[in-house]
Amino acid sequence: MEEQQFSVTLDRVAEESGLTVAYTPKDLKEIKVYAAEVYRPGIMLAGYYQYFDSARIQIIGLTEMSYLNELEPDIRRTHLEKLFSFQPPAVVISRDMEPLPEMLEFAKQYGVALLLSSEMTSPLMSSMITTLNTELAPRITRHGVLVEVYGEGILIMGDSGVGKSETAIELVKRGHRLIADDAVELRRVSSHKIMGSAPENIRHFIELRGIGIINVARLFGIGSVKNSVEVEIVVELEPWDRTKNYDRTGLETQTYDILGVKVPSMVIPVMPGRNLAVILETAAMNNRSKEMGYNAARELLRHLGLENDF
Repeated sequence: MEEQQFSVTLDRVAEESGLTVAYTPKDLKEIKVYAAEVYRPGIMLAGYYQYFDSARIQIIGLTEMSYLNELEPDIRRTHLEKLFSFQPPAVVISRDMEPLPEMLEFAKQYGVALLLSSEMTSPLMSSMITTLNTELAPRITRHGVLVEVYGEGILIMGDSGVGKSETAIELVKRGHRLIADDAVELRRVSSHKIMGSAPENIRHFIELRGIGIINVARLFGIGSVKNSVEVEIVVELEPWDRTKNYDRTGLETQTYDILGVKVPSMVIPVMPGRNLAVILETAAMNNRSKEMGYNAARELLRHLGLENDF
C-alpha cells in the first residue's frame, strides 16, 4: 500500500520560522511543500546537480553567498539560473543578507518564492526541519481522549460511554490539561516519538453526556488546555470483567502500536467506586519513575528474594 503524501503551506513554514518575503509569485498559502528536508545548495552552485532534490526548500547561508560574490558575473548568473530553473518551493537567505539582483530576477522568471531570515543558518535549518517534520509526519486519527498529567501525555481509549470524557474533566479539575476529546490526531514525528493533538475545529471542546458541549479553556481557564503533547502512555478503559485476569504486578510492559511506534500501554477496569482520575495520576507518576530507572515491582521482588524467578 502506497504511503499517503502530506503537504504543508509555505505560509505555515514562514510563520513558524519567522521568514519575511522578498518575492513570491503568489500567496504563500497557495505554495505547497512536500519534502521534510531542507538543503544548502553549495555544491549545486559549483555546477554539480546530480541527485539534486528540487522538492526541498533551498537555504543560502554566508558560505554560499560569499562564494557567489567571488564568481565572475556571467558564471554567477549561469549557476543561479540553473538553481532557480529547478523551481524549488522556496529559496531562503539567512543572516539578514540582501538577495543578489540575479536572485530576484530569476525568482520572478521561474516563479520561485524568495524569503529572508535574520537567523543564523544552522538554527534556521533546525527550526525549519522541526516544523516540516511535524507538519509532514505520517498521521492517523483515533477515537479517544488525550490529556497531559504531570507532564506525561496519556491517550485514553475505550468503548463509547465507558467514561473517557468524564475522567478527563476530573483530571482538568485537579490541575491537569486537556489536549483532545473524541478525535485525536496522532503524528509520528520520529522513529520513536508520537505527538497527539486535536483537530483545529474541535480544539478545547469536550462532550459530557447529560450536559452537552463545553469549552474547557473558557470554563477552567487557558491553563487547563494544551495544543499538543507527546503520547507516552496508552490507557484502555473497559468495564470490569470478573472472569478476566488483570495485571497486578506491572512486571511486564505492554505496548500499543501507533504508526510503528511502540507506546507503553495498560488496561484499566472500570467499576463503581474506582477513582479513575487518581489511578491515571498514579499511572503517570509510575511511568515517569520507570523512565528514570526505578521499577517498584522489581524492588519488591528483590525484597522477597524472588528477583531471579522472573
